[in-house]
Amino acid sequence: MSFRTYFDVPDADRSGLGNQIAEQRRRVAQRLASVRRVVLVMSGKGGVGKSFLTAALARAMAGRMRGGVGVLDADLRSPTVARLLGANGPLTVTDDGVQPAVGVDGIKVMSTEFLLGEGRPLEWRGPAQERFVSRGSLEVGTLREFLSDVLWGELDMLFIDLPPGADGAVELGGLIPNLTGALAVTIPSEESRASVSRTMRAAREGGIRLLGVIENMSGYRCDGCDTARPLFSGNAGAELAGEFRVDLLGRVPFSPSGDLGAPNLGDAVLKALA
Repeated sequence: MSFRTYFDVPDADRSGLGNQIAEQRRRVAQRLASVRRVVLVMSGKGGVGKSFLTAALARAMAGRMRGGVGVLDADLRSPTVARLLGANGPLTVTDDGVQPAVGVDGIKVMSTEFLLGEGRPLEWRGPAQERFVSRGSLEVGTLREFLSDVLWGELDMLFIDLPPGADGAVELGGLIPNLTGALAVTIPSEESRASVSRTMRAAREGGIRLLGVIENMSGYRCDGCDTARPLFSGNAGAELAGEFRVDLLGRVPFSPSGDLGAPNLGDAVLKALA
């Protein structure tokens, strides 16, 4: 089954939607022209600590780069990055665009966390029984606005924390000119390996460069312990790296202290970007 796009329809586009999308793409390119690298952080399933690692990587990079670092939380329905980075609203809207919030280490952050009431879910306008029809388009449109309307300014690195699944990587990959690539996050289990494998394959088939794999929760390290004990059975990180012929950038043990620092992982990611 094939579908025509707005640009394939021969008749006049009375809605003007095609022109609106083209203009927004132009604005995205213009807004991101001063961002050196844009990196997607993706997984196949929830619960692997992807947002935690995105925040950790942002902090690691902020200490290594002369330019700024930013994070766009693309998980519109379950935003968490802003709190992990200590970024708070309200946002400031100017004639030129929206000023992102600023968290620890000067990291710029954009998230629906700043737009939703405390404890309120993300809701789209329209009949409740028909929202599923347009939800995907609305979510992509929102992310396009985040990219085109936010004043990111000069950045060395912009991380985009994607929701679980393969769709987000492919859709955003088509929106972002000169996308640097994507990092995949897994936990050691076989279930996670299978899920993340599908996401990585979809990203590669969509023309996105795979930068490497990070295995999170690779073990449990108690405060004061020198060794990490296993949390999950499996070796998903190494298996995914071998399957897609990319580097296993690091294994990150779970720490009860919740330390966001990831100095060694930051070095590995910089090497992958070279």
